[in-house]
Order: sequence, then C-alpha cells, then structure tokens
Amino acid sequence: MTDGWIKAIGMMSGTSLDGVDAALIETDGVDVRRSGHSVFVAYDAALRERMRACFGNRTPTNSEQVVADDLTDVHVNAVNILLEKTGMAAADIGVIGFHGQTVFHEPAAGITRQIGTPYMLAEKTGIPVVADFRLADVAAGGEGAPLAPVYHAALMKSAGVEMPVAVLNIGGVSNVTWIGPDGNLLAFDCGPGNARLDDWMLRHTGTPVDMNGATASSGQADAMVEVKFLQDAYFDRVPPKSLDREDMALTIDGLVAEAKLSVADGAATLANCTVAAIVAGVNHLPIAPKGWFVCGGGRHNDYIMGELHARLGVPVQTVDVLDWDGDAVEAECFGYLAVRHLRELPLSFPGTTGVKEPCCGGKLYQTTKAA
Repeated sequence: MTDGWIKAIGMMSGTSLDGVDAALIETDGVDVRRSGHSVFVAYDAALRERMRACFGNRTPTNSEQVVADDLTDVHVNAVNILLEKTGMAAADIGVIGFHGQTVFHEPAAGITRQIGTPYMLAEKTGIPVVADFRLADVAAGGEGAPLAPVYHAALMKSAGVEMPVAVLNIGGVSNVTWIGPDGNLLAFDCGPGNARLDDWMLRHTGTPVDMNGATASSGQADAMVEVKFLQDAYFDRVPPKSLDREDMALTIDGLVAEAKLSVADGAATLANCTVAAIVAGVNHLPIAPKGWFVCGGGRHNDYIMGELHARLGVPVQTVDVLDWDGDAVEAECFGYLAVRHLRELPLSFPGTTGVKEPCCGGKLYQTTKAA
C-alpha cells in the first residue's frame, strides 16, 4: 500500500437503531482531516422493528439475510446522498468503512455478530468496502469493542486540551476512552446508554427517544432502582470489557417494572442509571480525567448531561466545543479504521479491548471502481 492520504467514507448503524450515519474524512491511517461533511438517513419504523427482531440471535435466522440486505440498501442511499452533497464521484473515494448492525455480542464465547452485506455495498456504490472490523479482535481473545479509542486519540492529539481526558460516547451502550498524559489508552463499555430509555419511551409514548431529556426532567428518579442496578457484577469487572445492547435489559427493566413508575419517573430513573454506570467507571481509570467530552445521541439529553456534570465534579462538555461533529464521530471512526486496515495498522490494543497485543482487523471487499 502506497503512502499518502485517502478519502474515506465511514458508516455507523448504532445500537440506538435510529438510522445510518455516513461521514467523509481524509486520512493516512494515523492523522486525520475531518471534512465536516456527513449525512444521516433514518430507518423506517418497519425496518427498525425487523432489525430489532434480530437482536439476541447467537446464530443467523432464515429471515436475517433479507434484513441485512435491506439495511445495506439504506447505507447505499446514504453514500449516494453524501457524494451528491460533497460533489464527489465514487471514483474520488478510496474506501468505505462499513460497520453493519450489531445483533449479538458475547466475546467471552468468541462471538460478535454484525449484520449487513458488504459485497453488496461495494457493488452498488462502486467503492471498495472494509467490514468485519470486530472479528479478528474477538478471535484473538479481545472484547471486540470499543473500537473508537484509536480515532478519539487521533482527534484529541490536535485538540490542545490538558490530559488525562475522557471521551464518552453515549449511544445505545455508553463507552469511554481514557487518554493519559503520555497518550496511553484505556477504554471500555460503561453500561446501558440510551437503549433502555429509548425502549421505555417507545413502549409508553410511541416515540423511541426522550427528546432533550424533557420527559426525564419532568420526573422523579427512584434511587433504590439505581442502587440495585449498580449491584450488577459487570461494574466490578476490571476493564477492558464490553456489553451487548441487551445485556442488563432484563435486570433493569425488571427493576423499573417492580417499582411501578410513571412514564416520567421511569425515564428519570433509566437516565440516572445511565449516568450511574458512567460514574462507576471512574473507579477503573488510572487517573481521574480533568474533563469529559461527550459524543453520540446521549449528549442531546439535557437531563443526562446535567447529571453527569453534577456527579463527575469536573467539566463535562460535548465534543462539539472541540469543533468535532458529535453525531458523526462514530461514523468517521470507521472510515479511519478502514484506512488503517489498508495500511495494515492495528485497530485495537491491550488497553482498549484486552487483546494480548495490538490487533489488525477488518476484511476488504473489493469491487470494480465506478467511473
């Protein structure tokens, strides 16, 4: 692989199941130039429910490939919209980083499953695709997640902030990247992010999100639910460690149901559990961060952001203050990781996934480039 910078499109379909983020970056696999160009394409409600039905399946079902093809078509659409927005052709793009949709994640059993059809994305866009990012790490004994830390570190290198610092992503699951004074990394999934709250809102209001945390802000959190939630053995596990979207679902949903909470009180309680899981993670960090920078959909929840600021006792800001796009960071990351695959650079490290040594990953799905 020759030296030089590559234009890459990164794509992410997160555990929140809202849709596809696609973002354009330029990178040599080490440093990165953000373009500022990104798009979001929402899943329709029917596809979202069909995807949700795939969650928790250790092995593929007969209907899963149809779902995988349909969600891949949404990714194709997102690429085309992004190309039109930037005035670029497929031939201008060196690679697409395609994460797919995680439907099952149990690294202790050597399993992580993301659905999607990479060769179909490559053929329909005319752009080479790198996918299957997590498989090599899990096969090598790692957690397979989180994979964003190396990208967080690349961005933070030029941010001019005082270390140590934490980059917190609140998606369906929350995860933190701790970047030390010497650039060393520690990362892990903290606990449920938006997933339990989103599911609660969908179940009780028909809308799969608590917009700006308005419902949680109007409620009263049940402190005993939070106390019982924090008794889960996961919080005592030494990182690196990772979670499936559905991990803790029965526990936390059961606690909330047992408490017989109103919609608003349930939202406040679930939001507080999200915050409590993040705060509990501080106990596993080598040095407490001087500041936290938050990306992902959860940063739009004013209730969660306020609680984080109150409980962490240091500045908590969105990554947008660093001129990052907090909605596109995860998508950008997979464009970056795709180029690292092409450069044969590692995606994961002992401090980020627990793999024994730095681990390369991903698989290239080549295609004839479009003119």
